[in-house]
Amino acid sequence: FFSFFQATPKPELINFLRCHNNYFLPNAATSNNHDIGFQLSKSPSLNSYFAKLSSILSTMSPPVSTAGPIAKKPRTTGTTKKNENDEIPVPEITQLDYVSLTSHADAFGVDPIPISWGHPDPLVRGPVICTVRHSSQRNAIGAHSGSYCIYTGLAVAAGKLNPDYVPNLKLTSPVFNIGPHKSWTDPKKIASIDPFGHIVTEAYAGYLDKGFDIRPTIAVTKAHIDLPETREAVKSGRLVPDGKILLPTGQSIVSKAAVEPVWYLPEIARRFGCTETVLRQSIFRMTNGMYPELITRPDIKIFLPPIGGLTIYIWGDPDTIPDDDIELTCRVHDECNGSDVFGSDICTCRPYLTHAIEECIKTAQRGGCGIVIYYRKEGRSLGEVTKYLVYNTRKRQEGGDSAENYFACTEKVAGVQDTRFQALMPDPLHFLGVKKIHNFISMSDMKYNAIVSTGIEIVNRVEIPKELVPDDAQVEITAKVFHGYNAGEAYKGIDENELKKTKGREYGYDQNTKKNLVE
Repeated sequence: FFSFFQATPKPELINFLRCHNNYFLPNAATSNNHDIGFQLSKSPSLNSYFAKLSSILSTMSPPVSTAGPIAKKPRTTGTTKKNENDEIPVPEITQLDYVSLTSHADAFGVDPIPISWGHPDPLVRGPVICTVRHSSQRNAIGAHSGSYCIYTGLAVAAGKLNPDYVPNLKLTSPVFNIGPHKSWTDPKKIASIDPFGHIVTEAYAGYLDKGFDIRPTIAVTKAHIDLPETREAVKSGRLVPDGKILLPTGQSIVSKAAVEPVWYLPEIARRFGCTETVLRQSIFRMTNGMYPELITRPDIKIFLPPIGGLTIYIWGDPDTIPDDDIELTCRVHDECNGSDVFGSDICTCRPYLTHAIEECIKTAQRGGCGIVIYYRKEGRSLGEVTKYLVYNTRKRQEGGDSAENYFACTEKVAGVQDTRFQALMPDPLHFLGVKKIHNFISMSDMKYNAIVSTGIEIVNRVEIPKELVPDDAQVEITAKVFHGYNAGEAYKGIDENELKKTKGREYGYDQNTKKNLVE
């Protein structure tokens, strides 16, 4: 053991001790290697320490030589090549009986598969490896499935899932084609999703054949959509079934893709106007140190954040999307569970979404294509709990729920009006090859500006029809239009007087509270 201490460069030794042992050496940073060994010899847990260290050394270290430092483990291509040009390395399967809290760049055994983000050749670009089976070759921080990765941990803890299980992807390939598009090679256009994430079984078949566990981050399929608003539109005559896009039952036929976020950190930092270091430190801090590799692994540039992804719904032929001469209707919609699913009338979310779907169907029937991109950004990305706290503040404030104080209430509770920051929002449009949107079903200037700033042309901006705005949502729409949302013809004339007089529904929260306390 002392020969190991003497042969190991001091920073690597300290890293070794801190990463692979529960015993903490308070003076390690100021001690020489021999002193560290002496401290260990004085440790009351000497036997247990050396037992664990011996086990680690036997599986991780080559024969120790006092002639020089232990070098970083080189990548090998093995002897299982398909041909002489096969440069795919042999997968190293992680089998650990201890927990490593983090890893470090250039440490022994760390050899991530290179990523060249933006390269048009997926093999040169490299696969995103973020599974637990290849810890030494992993080239991404985080885990697959976003926030649902916690449930995977629960399944393992409950004994329902083997942590070494590798999914059978044989029949999972896309049912329709997306790309490749020129935009895939430009990080300024795609940096929050993996453009090759849906063709893993095709692009990285060689890696899979060799035993690498590489997971798709995009799944592409088809479906029938059945909405009561669409059935009502058919009944009223606003929509006419054609048997191809829209069935007589009111069901519409869509192509769709589910997308998990995959962030290329250097470009994410650029879009937010900060350094990559500041971005990493901010995420590390605000997740209470959940991802230490954001700090210890600056060499890894890919991050799979624990947030919701997005879903793309397409009406019509997806192959027509890149053709800017063919009509394209689009809405980018941010999740609102209360309205979208349960029909809460305090906002315009569901009626605007269903109106967009109706316009997408009409466009597809005219030979064009309609797209709805549905982001999991509940409550302006502040979360549903924060949103409901804002609702209570709006209803309880002096004078009741008013358009005049609509945005101020959110800021009082959350400290900020909105954390959606649309800088990443256009990426799925570029993934689809969108160059021109003829009908943009949105009143948001933030979304409009984010899209056109990336080179996509928007011809028409379509506001929500006034008759679709619920009574209690008048506060929202009035506040948004007054503060600069694109109003169109339908909402002209909203001035300061209209802002002050627009009130929302009263629930009598405080009266009920006082009554309950008295009782």
